[in-house]
Amino acid sequence: MSKTVDMFEHLDTKTIFIGKNTQFLATCHSTNDFAMQMIQKQYVFDGTVIITNNQTKGRGQRGNDWEAEAGQNLTLSIILQPKFLNIPEQFNLNIAISLGVINFLALYIDEGLSIKWPNDLYFKNQKIGGILIENTVQGQFINYSIIGIGLNINQLYFKNERATSIRKINQQPFLYDLQEMYVALIQKIESYYLKLKQNQFIFLKDEYLQKLYLINQEHRFERNEQDFVGKIIGVNEKGKLSVEIDGDIVDFNLKEITYL
Repeated sequence: MSKTVDMFEHLDTKTIFIGKNTQFLATCHSTNDFAMQMIQKQYVFDGTVIITNNQTKGRGQRGNDWEAEAGQNLTLSIILQPKFLNIPEQFNLNIAISLGVINFLALYIDEGLSIKWPNDLYFKNQKIGGILIENTVQGQFINYSIIGIGLNINQLYFKNERATSIRKINQQPFLYDLQEMYVALIQKIESYYLKLKQNQFIFLKDEYLQKLYLINQEHRFERNEQDFVGKIIGVNEKGKLSVEIDGDIVDFNLKEITYL
């Protein structure tokens, strides 16, 4: 295991700050929980990465569990300090991180990738990865952001038939190098995060909408236990999903709408 630790903790990431301080855990309940403990102890640097080979209680959106075979995938958390963002602008962080991750995936998958609002990663109609962002605030600004990322890389078998992996999609007989992919991932994330710091909100939003799952397509959804057909037309300035229903535009929070 020490060799794996050295490979993650002492990699030349060629980044400015993300991953310069990396902590490897052979196993843990949740890298996001570990990151929060580091913040509470005030022992943390901007861009710190916590990465594990085996996350036993990973969390996804809506409190769902995240299924990941030990040693087969990338499961990590990045601690950022986006103090330049005020609270109403926080969805721009979701946009930038999602774009960084999907552009990493595009290095290995030619087509069929999309971002399922707010920040799940899809190949066609199957989930290949997820992002869980947890913020702490100070006054009107974000103090710390914990960016939890789970990406299916080498795993071939899933309990959920809607899940897939890079190796499964590409029918790759050999294992992908997780250390090499980790470096490529944080490079892409940092490049988009720096665009965010440069206030390129419009550019990022446009790219996000171009990659949004089911945009401008009619689809069945559920709200308040009732089915309806709507068409996703975008995301509003607060990060709510905008859906056209019978000619009207309705904006939804995460827990107010379910894809069917």
